[in-house]
Amino acid sequence: MTTQVKGVTAYLFIAFGVAWGLWAIPLWVGLSAQNPLFQLAILPGAFGPAVAAIIVRRYVTKEGFADAGLRLHLERWGYYVFALVLPVVVTLVIVGMAVAFGVSHPDFSLRRSLQVLLAAFGRRTSLSLSPAMLAVLPVQSLIGAVIATPLLWGEEFGWRGYLQLRLFDRQPVRAGVVTGLVWGVWHYPLVLAGYQYPDNRWLGLLVLPVSTVLLSIVFGWLRSRTGSVWPACLAHAATNAVGASWTMLLFLGGPHWILVSYLGVLGWIPLGALCAWIVARDSTSSNALPLEGQAC
Repeated sequence: MTTQVKGVTAYLFIAFGVAWGLWAIPLWVGLSAQNPLFQLAILPGAFGPAVAAIIVRRYVTKEGFADAGLRLHLERWGYYVFALVLPVVVTLVIVGMAVAFGVSHPDFSLRRSLQVLLAAFGRRTSLSLSPAMLAVLPVQSLIGAVIATPLLWGEEFGWRGYLQLRLFDRQPVRAGVVTGLVWGVWHYPLVLAGYQYPDNRWLGLLVLPVSTVLLSIVFGWLRSRTGSVWPACLAHAATNAVGASWTMLLFLGGPHWILVSYLGVLGWIPLGALCAWIVARDSTSSNALPLEGQAC
């Protein structure tokens, strides 16, 4: 067994073992995935990939952290802006397609989704937001994505900072596809608990890996172009705080959630188009920063 195979194998065992073991606790005590406290309860498990990468780099392969991408490389700030704005664009495309195809209708007053969310606390009263609050929410979510970026390091330091670099050397698309599939399967306990697709759990087992493959290609591209794992962390944080939150607030309580959620089927179209652009662009360009031997 080569050192790289040994490292990847150990990484997978640790990343899955830590996450699934910690996620079993809230599931075992019966905490519902629709309870807002569930997101806090599963947060420690989300650091499983980073824990795995640290252990493997330091103790299993002893390769160190030279190519871990820990530097910010803020001189490539445009990629950070791209990472933050991307979910805004994808969400707008999802909303447009949902209306055009008659799949679902967004509720811009947010009353429908708030009723569903309040029901998780046992409250049945309706809640209305003032126009001022509705105007503030988008800005608040963007700021929230920046603040939450260090938390998403727990995943991205593992997936993009280690695994995706170790698969299919010089074949980033294949590495992104395989990492995305692994990343999607890693989420399976949460999918089965009804966290991502509460009304279509079994179908979600097929839908989520497609979304994570597309996101892996995008996040891996950000990692490669900047030589830093942090733009991928920001993109992941924005995916959650902006894309997932906006689609939830607009569509939750309506029909066909598995189609209109950010990790749903309609999201494949803009993300897939972006991945096609990345593949075509990078096939004729060599402007990515080298990943090997970078100091951190």
